[in-house]
Amino acid sequence: MRYEEFRTAIREYLTSHPHGATWTELRSELGMTYRIPCPTWVARLEHEIGLLRTGGPRGKVWTVRKRRSR
Repeated sequence: MRYEEFRTAIREYLTSHPHGATWTELRSELGMTYRIPCPTWVARLEHEIGLLRTGGPRGKVWTVRKRRSR
């Protein structure tokens, strides 16, 4: 899988699931084979799509920052 495919899959999933998902949930739902996500790719997602990772009772939950309407 290339980074662009990874980014698109994560962005589409998280925008359609506003409460977010853990990496384990994302990996399972999207059929990804990576045990852990590439740290470089995660850093790019934070910058490019506004990825946020926050701790919670389920573990680190991934969400995307809501875009401000203009």
